[in-house]
Amino acid sequence: MATIEFADVTKEYPGASEPAVNHVSFTVREGAICMLLGTSGSGKTTLLRMVNRLIDPTSGKILIDGVATTASDPIKLRRGIGYVIQQVGLFPHLTIAENVRIVPSILGQPANLTTGRVDELLTLVGLEPKEYRRRYPRQLSGGQQQRVGLARALAADPKVMLLDEPFGALDAITRERLQDELLRIQGGVSKTMIFVTHDVQEALKLGDQIAVMSEGKLIQFGAPGELIMSPANDFVRRLIGADNILRQFEYLSVVVALEPGAAPTSVRIGSDATLMRALLTLIETGQNALTVEDDGNVLGQVSLASMYRALGKTGALPGVSADSAEAPKRRATPAAQ
Repeated sequence: MATIEFADVTKEYPGASEPAVNHVSFTVREGAICMLLGTSGSGKTTLLRMVNRLIDPTSGKILIDGVATTASDPIKLRRGIGYVIQQVGLFPHLTIAENVRIVPSILGQPANLTTGRVDELLTLVGLEPKEYRRRYPRQLSGGQQQRVGLARALAADPKVMLLDEPFGALDAITRERLQDELLRIQGGVSKTMIFVTHDVQEALKLGDQIAVMSEGKLIQFGAPGELIMSPANDFVRRLIGADNILRQFEYLSVVVALEPGAAPTSVRIGSDATLMRALLTLIETGQNALTVEDDGNVLGQVSLASMYRALGKTGALPGVSADSAEAPKRRATPAAQ
């Protein structure tokens, strides 16, 4: 894993009236997935490509673990960074195994020593090695090709992964499956990732950190919950959908609605659960409150009323106020006549 710092990074192109990237500064923490989110022309892809020096900044620095990228040979730098793009870019004349092995081969690792690694990576991305290693890219679907692209990017065990709208050309069902696959993979390999997207849902689902870009400038940087709870301006508010009550319940942690003490019930929920998960648990169990814990330690409790107060949505549901909000009571079964 690595820390990536953008320090006052600017990129200007000759003849352009405005910089493509304009004095951008933020730090991607070690092992995080950082989403670069913005509309077309916001500078997010330019910013991404400066990390592996496909483009060099006009001014400012990009540092990986404290070392400026411009201090490294660009070819050597790129060999240590995984790169996944929308078009995948698999070599059509090479088998899937050969495509995955290409970077280790360039680094001088013999094929007989990388066979096990190739099989391990194909398994990691959900492709059975015996079935897929001898196939060619044309024999795979778009989603399967993207899985191979991920495996290839991981082949040299890079500390940093760059992903430029890798799922943008896929249908919605395949895209969602690959998003889930990426989260599963990240849980096992823990790389520092920078991921370009214009899809808000994708950014909120995958991102540990989100950098919102517009016209080359960084508008806001923070965790998904921070952007939903405290958008920097109306642009971020509209882009994120911060006023959408469903989105708030779906992506905010129960921690934002914590109250002191444990609930008078045995029903517990983890601190990493969303408000939506807590709401569903309240409904399923018929409880008024849940105990929130972290590694067995009680942090507090959460209730429907505390959720409403935290979101500033008192009375958001018809006929319910924050002071009287309770989970629905189960109806008594009428006695047989």
